[in-house]
Amino acid sequence: MKPGVAGVDEAGRGALAGPVVVAAVILNSAQPVSGLDDSKRLTPARRDILFDAIIARVSAYSIVSIDPATIDRINILQATLLGMKQAVEQLQPQPGLALIDGNQAPQLSVPCRTIIKGDQLEACISAASILAKVSRDRYMLEQHRHYPCYGFDHNKGYPTPDHLQALPEHGPCAIHRQSFGPVRQLTLPL
Repeated sequence: MKPGVAGVDEAGRGALAGPVVVAAVILNSAQPVSGLDDSKRLTPARRDILFDAIIARVSAYSIVSIDPATIDRINILQATLLGMKQAVEQLQPQPGLALIDGNQAPQLSVPCRTIIKGDQLEACISAASILAKVSRDRYMLEQHRHYPCYGFDHNKGYPTPDHLQALPEHGPCAIHRQSFGPVRQLTLPL
């Protein structure tokens, strides 16, 4: 059997809190998933429905989470590339080609190609986009129960006005990325 094509995408790269989550997906041509699109162009309810359909029908998938401490240690680009590498390596069976959303790819043991706006152009990348976004959003909803003052239930850790206002009022929490500007500024000595 010919190796499949994996789509790879991330969620949470620009957030101030929480992990960056990367997913890799090999679609199953015998069980197509209709309605795939860039996760940002879908409603949360539609993403949840598609998440379950993707998990049930694909040939292989993996979801990798890179924590804030690692992001702070190696930077967000390197953390994203690390997540992509791990996500592709965890796929069973291994793909024959990995299509990566964006313009930068990690060193992989399989051939890969970057595609700008790939989550809008390639179904396998759209599927990865949905798995990464839903997984990260669910994690941030769970974290909201521990840290309600930041509004993670609606901002998902991104630098929205309410999140930026809560930071100086409450200080950073355990899942904030200490190396990101608005958080770093609060922890710098005067």
